[in-house]
Formats: sequence, structure tokens, C-alpha cells
Amino acid sequence: MPGVGIDLSRPAIEIARKTYPRGRFEKLPADDKLLDNLGEAPFDIVVSTEVVEHLYSPRKYARGCFRALRPGGRFICTTPYHGYLKNLVLSLADKWDSHANPLWDGGHIKLWSRKTLMGLLTEAGFTNLRFHGAGRLPYLWMTMVISGDKPGN
Repeated sequence: MPGVGIDLSRPAIEIARKTYPRGRFEKLPADDKLLDNLGEAPFDIVVSTEVVEHLYSPRKYARGCFRALRPGGRFICTTPYHGYLKNLVLSLADKWDSHANPLWDGGHIKLWSRKTLMGLLTEAGFTNLRFHGAGRLPYLWMTMVISGDKPGN
């Protein structure tokens, strides 16, 4: 079965549809009504790349991702990494304004650490959480990848 994707950006949806014409792409929010709004059966895997840092209601998003999985399904989430050492380096180098400029329309409204994102996913019901850093040097990673399972089969 071809993939299913969502985004709130109409241009992004149009690009996805042109790039992957066999896929299904819809302009929908990532919230707890996601599966109902799609009208799809639960998925084996849900992948969310660089989304959670833009959301006002991350708990609705996490519940929606959990509900969108079949029992035994896997969730993979990426977001910019924010750990102590990276934040210290940003502060010492006076790079916060270029890193997370509050004047950037549609920018990042939440900065996640390993602890806070794992806490969000645990609260939503995910188990077997795994963390990986990606890009740059260890502890100065650009991105963190956290995966978790929906309990079941």
C-alpha cells in the first residue's frame, strides 16, 4: 500500500503529491483526531519528522500518533536536539537569535530535550522508547530521533 502523509502546508502537500503520485497526502493537523479525519485503518508505522517543535498542543499530537498505530506498531519522531551541552554552546557563542529567532513566522515554539520528549511519549502510552542523536558531534547533535511502540501483539 502506498504511504499516507499529512501537513498543514498546501504547497508541501502539492509537492508530495507530485513527487509520490501513488501516495495519499492530506492537509490535516497532527492531533488526536488524526485517524478519524483520515478515515484509515491503524498503521504499522507512523513517522513524524520535525513537527512536534511547531505545535501548540503536543499532547493531542502524541495521542493522535498513538491512536494511529495498530497494536504492536512503531512510532518514529524527529525534532531538533536540545541538550545541556548544546544549549550551553549556543549561549556561549551568542547564537540563540540565529538558532531560534522569535521573529521567524511559523518557527519553533517548543524546544524539546530527550527527557521532555520521552516524557510526552510515555504519557501518551508508548513503550520501549529508544533515543538516537543525528548530525554533528555527539551531544551537539542537530536532531534527535526517538522511537516507541504501541503495546500489543
